[in-house]
Amino acid sequence: MKLINLKDFQQFSSEKMKKLNLFQTPRFFCDVYCFEPGQEQKGHVHQDQDKVYLVLEGEGTFRIGSDSSVLGIGQGTMAPAGEEHGVVNHTQDRLRVLVFMAPNPG
Repeated sequence: MKLINLKDFQQFSSEKMKKLNLFQTPRFFCDVYCFEPGQEQKGHVHQDQDKVYLVLEGEGTFRIGSDSSVLGIGQGTMAPAGEEHGVVNHTQDRLRVLVFMAPNPG
């Protein structure tokens, strides 16, 4: 059995958002995304995958389709397949987000 501690998954880069994989199978993946202030995951679409975002640390602006909301620790949202989505760390603090996607596009 693979055991993890979310506190161990923190890696930030001034160059770009970092993605750290926690779990992965042919059917799904689970990552932690780490954003420095001002970094973003540009809007994009997954035609066949649903994506869930859950905020672990900080605060960010999450956009799903034409809607956007600021989410903080313990809050989350889902981007259904076919909906454009993205994340911006609009704050001066770091942002860490737990991300699930299924099916795995990999």
